[in-house]
Amino acid sequence: MEEQKQTPPTTPPLTPASEELNTAPAGQAENAAGDVAAQLAALEAKAKEHYDMFLRATAEGENIRRRAQDDVAKAHKFAIESFADYLLPVMDSLQAALADGSGDIAKLREGVELTARQLLSAFEKGKIVELNPVGEKFDPHRHQAISMVPAPQEPNTVVTVLQRGYMIADRVLRPALVTVAAPK
Repeated sequence: MEEQKQTPPTTPPLTPASEELNTAPAGQAENAAGDVAAQLAALEAKAKEHYDMFLRATAEGENIRRRAQDDVAKAHKFAIESFADYLLPVMDSLQAALADGSGDIAKLREGVELTARQLLSAFEKGKIVELNPVGEKFDPHRHQAISMVPAPQEPNTVVTVLQRGYMIADRVLRPALVTVAAPK
């Protein structure tokens, strides 16, 4: 088989734009070059404008991120502030009880009961719920069994509460310490 040799063209093939430039008179070629330079300058200005917009958007994003971090840090730092406001009257009542030197036990007991109600009210406002599970089925997520005792109740039922537990929202702050009815 014979190989055909192809010779490369000596001039590049003409594209429609380059044909116009080659066939156009010299004045039109300069005019076209001026249009290209104007278009290039306009595109460079637009690119610079977009770059400036990009830099501003990046800086704004960084500012938003920094502000959000500050807000989260302040929220952590002052989260307990409203709950502390609820506890201040309880502290006032306790200090008043300590300052009382009358020695009247009935009056002291009444003051302690009032203070306990104030504390319960503060817990309610702070969304703290007391766990007092006497008679309930034992729940290892909310209760901590100390011992099993023989009882007439159904097995695995809370018989006594040694220390009340507390929850905030749906999270256990402290499980209730309980004794549980032993299987018969």
